[in-house]
Amino acid sequence: MRRAVGTTLVALAAIVVASPAHAHLVETGFGAFYDGIAHFAVSLADMLIVIALALFAGLRGTRAARHAMFALPAAWLVGGALGALWPTASIWPVSTTLSLALTGALVALDAKLSDASVTAFVIVAGALYGFVNGATMTPGGAGGLALLGAVCAIFFVNTILAAEVTVLPVGWPRIAVRVAGSWIAATGMLMLGWLARPTLA
Repeated sequence: MRRAVGTTLVALAAIVVASPAHAHLVETGFGAFYDGIAHFAVSLADMLIVIALALFAGLRGTRAARHAMFALPAAWLVGGALGALWPTASIWPVSTTLSLALTGALVALDAKLSDASVTAFVIVAGALYGFVNGATMTPGGAGGLALLGAVCAIFFVNTILAAEVTVLPVGWPRIAVRVAGSWIAATGMLMLGWLARPTLA
């Protein structure tokens, strides 16, 4: 009993003296560029959308993957720059979550879209997530260099993953990619349910 009371008092003291947390800015100590890379690495939603878009572009073939290789980071960078101009703007959680679920569903269904349609989809999703990044990272003290670090990480993850998917043989490897897409879609749906929870109460 005495031990439980002591633990509770220590926890309360830690809460009182705790410094503010920065949910959208990861400080590595190596500079803003690496902070941006770390931000991307620990942001589950950002990582999932990049993985989903890379899988989708890779399934559509080499040409679509090459277009996505440049379209995604460019759209993310432009969206991030715009988001940094309006850091207090709404972060549109429903829109980003819907785009995640939709991308996962497109991978799971192995949707046969044209290269132009894939590129357009990648640009819209990248700009949307980039805008959210810019709007949320700026209040935490992140600048253009941090955004550039995140974009570089996105470029490499997207390029490597999409390139690997393009060379997968027909059969179970491509089925495994589609299964991964279904899990991403399910994650998006669960996130949508979580977002709708307060309105249902």
